[in-house]
Amino acid sequence: MSTEPAVGALVTPAILTYNEAPNIARALGGLTWAERVVVVDSGSCDGTEAIATRFRNVQWLVRPFDSHARQWEFALRAAGAFSPYVLALDADHQVPDAFVRELAAHFLGGDFAGGIAGFEYRIGGRALLGSVYPPRLVVVRADRVRVSQPGHTQELKVDGPIYRFRSRIVHDDRKSVDRFLRSQAEYSRLELARLERAGPARWRDRIRRAGLMPLAAGLVAYLRSGGPFRGAASLQYAYERMLFECLLALRVLREDSSPTAGPPSDRPST
Repeated sequence: MSTEPAVGALVTPAILTYNEAPNIARALGGLTWAERVVVVDSGSCDGTEAIATRFRNVQWLVRPFDSHARQWEFALRAAGAFSPYVLALDADHQVPDAFVRELAAHFLGGDFAGGIAGFEYRIGGRALLGSVYPPRLVVVRADRVRVSQPGHTQELKVDGPIYRFRSRIVHDDRKSVDRFLRSQAEYSRLELARLERAGPARWRDRIRRAGLMPLAAGLVAYLRSGGPFRGAASLQYAYERMLFECLLALRVLREDSSPTAGPPSDRPST
């Protein structure tokens, strides 16, 4: 007897979008098991809505973007109206069948408040051997979740036992280089604000404050992703990680604090 109907009734995926036409069909294509998928859009103008609403289980909502934390608070409340659990996804994520089976067989049978999953990072569809993309809380009880934004993106926390998934979610962002550059510029501005607010520095933050992280980040990303065994995909991944760290280092070295960096973007940088 299939367990998928139970999963679809108990878990509602939630996705934030803004001009995600290159990614959204792949994300939603892996969520046909869900009775409802809540998509919260920030005003896309690239065909994202037309693509997303072709999927019959999509609940399309629009909310002007102010911050990742508040956007996710809205999305989690909306999805939590349909089921006790919410699966929080980015538009460049894909949920494999193995993850859904583990969700049904192991997660839903326990008294868990949330579940943490790792990610299989892909560049243009090609899987890397590894990445610096950390595991994160992706499944949460809607009535126990808290959202914060200490840096450039949101963090979810729950009160109660946490399950660790063996199956991984796929990360495969295929938006344009120009979009990527704009996103990293905004991310680095927000991350600088976090560095300035931070208390006792972690070792990574100490290296960032010294302006040395780009040198380390590129090498680590290249080696973790497979280096010469993944060819151009590993090089691209290393350059992407270096670009963010270079932008952040420039802001740190120029003392480009958020009050003088200009107003924040009114669009999400995803």
